[in-house]
Amino acid sequence: MKKHPVRVYPSKEKLDRKDQLAWKLAEIASDNAPIKSDVLDMVINRIIDNASVAIAAANRRPVASARAMAIAHPRTNGAAVFGMPNDQKFDCEWAAWANGTAVRELDYHDTFLAADYSHPGDNIPPILAVAQQMNKNGKDLLRGLVTGYEIHVDLVKAICLHEFKKDHIAHLCPAQAAGIGTLLGLPTETIYQAVQQAVHVSFTTRQSRKGEISSWKAYAPAHAGKLAVEAVDRVMRGEGAPSPIYEGEDSVIAYMLSGKNGKYEIPLPEVGEEKRAILETYTKEHSAEYQSQALIDLAARMKTKITNFDDIEKVVIHTSHHTHYVIGTGANDPQKMDPSASRETLDHSIMYIFAVALQDGAWHHVKSYEPSRAQRPDTVKLWHKISTIEDAKWTEAYHNTDPDKKRFGGRVEIFFKNGTTLTDELGVANAHPAGAKPFKRADYVRKFDMLTEEIITKEERNRFVTLVENLVDLTPAQLQQLNVQIPLDRLTNNKRDTKGIF
Repeated sequence: MKKHPVRVYPSKEKLDRKDQLAWKLAEIASDNAPIKSDVLDMVINRIIDNASVAIAAANRRPVASARAMAIAHPRTNGAAVFGMPNDQKFDCEWAAWANGTAVRELDYHDTFLAADYSHPGDNIPPILAVAQQMNKNGKDLLRGLVTGYEIHVDLVKAICLHEFKKDHIAHLCPAQAAGIGTLLGLPTETIYQAVQQAVHVSFTTRQSRKGEISSWKAYAPAHAGKLAVEAVDRVMRGEGAPSPIYEGEDSVIAYMLSGKNGKYEIPLPEVGEEKRAILETYTKEHSAEYQSQALIDLAARMKTKITNFDDIEKVVIHTSHHTHYVIGTGANDPQKMDPSASRETLDHSIMYIFAVALQDGAWHHVKSYEPSRAQRPDTVKLWHKISTIEDAKWTEAYHNTDPDKKRFGGRVEIFFKNGTTLTDELGVANAHPAGAKPFKRADYVRKFDMLTEEIITKEERNRFVTLVENLVDLTPAQLQQLNVQIPLDRLTNNKRDTKGIF
């Protein structure tokens, strides 16, 4: 790995394109670095993981709406839409839109946290959709996904978007574009332009994850994927992009990030060096914001020592800066304490999540968010006794550059009315690679089975799992079938409608 310095350059100070960050990203996207078996295995795990959460969310309204939009764009030899029959194909950018929304809706797939936040699994839908439409094979898809993960993780390690209230898809979109470039075997110059175009069109505000959080939280990564597909298409036709996109005096660092004096160092593999960033990412055992994963496990552990929740005076969670200010009381969002809040908002309230997990000793991707659960008087009472505090120890651990030493949990103090306290802490979730029960292939398959049970047939389950586990050997024809089909009578919005414009 090598760190690349990035700063703003006035127009009069010419910056050679080979010294630009976008070019550096394109260089590693266009190399032919080897891929080892552990990286291949993790790519397979994440394709299974994405499919499980997408199918579980298939009939939720945002996903059904996105699917209806995709169905309005049929295409012979196009891409598959999750849940739909494999003999029906659609334009790949619209398949990316529908599938990306399905993957993101439950907030239940993989994550990487560093200088900023990310869900690198959001790279899979657009790269897979393009692979299917462009008649690529399993090895091509593997290479594209490894690139998407690498670039996404490396950008997240170095550039904080949240500090400047920018949504995290600004790192996702260029990673998706680069991954598509790798998939298609495009030259460095073409990928360079695609990355720049993707960066330019994907900077949006963080209001999508603030206040009253709407369904756009699920749509945003899918929108990035759609933009990435279109960016690559444009540059393949010979078009260029704003340049230099990161370093220009009127570009993103200067006016959307740290300003004209801003400086960053981006860690990237050398050209030809293995891309192993996917191994630093981690999936979710629980359907909630990643920074709540360890605290859910901790709540379940602490529950065993509590006999009466009415005896609790207050609960204080000592945690990192990001947890406190994004999903904690430091966000100053009254919606995070509102029993009538949306699922998306409750998912970003560690006070609500900890209260339910403490009472139930578990977390469920549907039951834990039901209005009847959120509005239960005893839950609301406990929920409103919980607050968060930033603790420098946990902030430092959150930002530790050693992936084996990163910590995303916290220390919880439960104060009882009789003057006693119960204190415990947990740094990483049980399912984390450094946790008590790290997720392995069997756990990903178990999660898939749990989330797709009673939605798909046993035959379809076996067909898909067998197919994805042979990823590296898939022919283009087999890759066309890399989709989980739901019986049409169990799938809403399965035909073209006339509700919208399309």
